[in-house]
Amino acid sequence: MDWQPTLSVEIARKRAQIIAQIRAFFHDKKVLEVETPALSQGTITDVHIEALDCHYNYLQESAVNKANQLYLQTSPEFAMKRLLASGYGDIFQICKAYRHESFGRYHNPEFTLLEWYRLGFDHFQLMDEVAELLSLVLKCEEPEKLSYQQVFLHYVNIDPLTATTVELLHLLESRGKLSDWIVQEDDTDLLLQLIFSELIEPQIGKKVPCFIYHFPRTQAALAKISPIDNRVAERFECYYKGIELVNGFHELTDAKQQQQRFEQDNQIRKLKGLAEKPIDKKFIAALQTGLPACSGVALGIDRLIMLACNCAHISDVISFPINRS
Repeated sequence: MDWQPTLSVEIARKRAQIIAQIRAFFHDKKVLEVETPALSQGTITDVHIEALDCHYNYLQESAVNKANQLYLQTSPEFAMKRLLASGYGDIFQICKAYRHESFGRYHNPEFTLLEWYRLGFDHFQLMDEVAELLSLVLKCEEPEKLSYQQVFLHYVNIDPLTATTVELLHLLESRGKLSDWIVQEDDTDLLLQLIFSELIEPQIGKKVPCFIYHFPRTQAALAKISPIDNRVAERFECYYKGIELVNGFHELTDAKQQQQRFEQDNQIRKLKGLAEKPIDKKFIAALQTGLPACSGVALGIDRLIMLACNCAHISDVISFPINRS
């Protein structure tokens, strides 16, 4: 009977308690809760994320009998940064986000996201606040923090900041992870992401949450470049019990740099035969006005609740996954 929810009443109550707990966490810290639109005229240019789109006929500049393309947010980041540039101060949001990707154990194309921004924080300070929230909700112990370079050297004995595609392909072959499509791949970042997900991710965060920080600069289009090592960006992720929970940045505030990175993304998309994406002009205009120094992070609420309730599948913590929507 596929009209019924996959979410039990017991888990629904627990979910509601956790979301209330999160709101109280931020209200106690005087962080303002905000709402931003799910639909936008611009979207992300990320090569590895696709936005869902729709059509709308009634914008003022719409041509007669011709619809404008709108995009569902993959995260509320651009709109929230427009609020920051308008002087809102510290903000958080719990909202729906959408991505054109397959449905699976940890993925539903429509999901619930917690995103927040802290003025004056760097990425290490924000990691500490994320750890505080995880401890509150999951009752877990103090997390460990390791650099992207450290985990590659430790688990696969290769330096991700200097490795060539030949070396990465050889590593994948030696670990039995090479397939026909990978052999033809010359995208170093894609190979690094594959190695990370297949060979490293299953080994980290087993007992306590594990923060990985300082990703290669080519994997962090919205983060500041590290002043200590310009090969890496001030981005972090958090993994716990096999689940990627968090993605955070010491935010890039330079409008010119941001525009260039979006344009570079679109060039890569074109080379890969992917459609180029419209750059969010309102977001760039906000950066030109001035984004205050800040760090921001997105946390998957559904995955957090999976951990809190010891659930094996995302469908256990949402009422109607895509196959029942």
